[in-house]
Amino acid sequence: MTNEQTAIRTTIISIAGNICLAILKAIAGIFGNSYALIADAIESTTDIFSSLLVLFGLRYANKPADSNHPYGHGRAEPLVTFIVVCFLVVSAIFIAYKSILNIGTPHDLPESWTLLVLLPLIIWKEISFRLVMKKAKEINSSSLKADAWHHRSDAVTSVAAFIGISIAVYFGKGYESADDWAALFASGFIIYNSYLIFRPALGEIMDENLHEDLIAEIRKVALTVDGILATEKCFVRKAGMKYHVDLHAVVDATITVKRGHDISHKLKDTLRAQIPQLGHVLIHIEPSE
Repeated sequence: MTNEQTAIRTTIISIAGNICLAILKAIAGIFGNSYALIADAIESTTDIFSSLLVLFGLRYANKPADSNHPYGHGRAEPLVTFIVVCFLVVSAIFIAYKSILNIGTPHDLPESWTLLVLLPLIIWKEISFRLVMKKAKEINSSSLKADAWHHRSDAVTSVAAFIGISIAVYFGKGYESADDWAALFASGFIIYNSYLIFRPALGEIMDENLHEDLIAEIRKVALTVDGILATEKCFVRKAGMKYHVDLHAVVDATITVKRGHDISHKLKDTLRAQIPQLGHVLIHIEPSE
């Protein structure tokens, strides 16, 4: 299974899980008098739409290069990540707004049985975060990392809801708003996570140099190719799940142009074989001094 297929399959599983969770949380929140659970359901609902966007972005980013996009369509992935972050921020603001309104409005205590609903959900969302994040790191997908953080945000909002409901149930009358304070805290955490998702995607769009380990590996592999004496400049930029490379390689100054051309092709083929995540590789031959 290719990296792209793995990412798409993981996202589809996330969508199915979030649909079930959103329905369960909404029902429990409405009948259990818990706005924190309702807020949690809203967060899960935004997860569904953001995962659909991630799925679209992954499929589009996987399109092959064409005459208008010689480097492929990989940049669609961080662009989709920006939209996902917007979804997160909007949902956080909505949750915060409703929480503040509810804090000042008298309402019934949440039902104690809602805690039994939340506990397995927290465990499931944390497991989902770890599994999706592991896949995202394996295939270098920024949008899948964003999807993973959605699971972590969902887990934290559920933990906040659990704490708020527990306080309200334990202390009883006068502590009804603990549930709403929990939802307000959760909205702040969602905003913070939005920044954590946004920052690396912005770096990808801006071709920020964050690939020192990969550059070191490229230089190491290059020196195994017969005819390569050293490497000079090496620039790497990420687009989707691929890394595009510009490498200056040093060869013997006395060899023919044909020989230098053959060495550069051998170097390019070796790099792409040894480091599968590389996409477009441009080799510039430098004569030794």
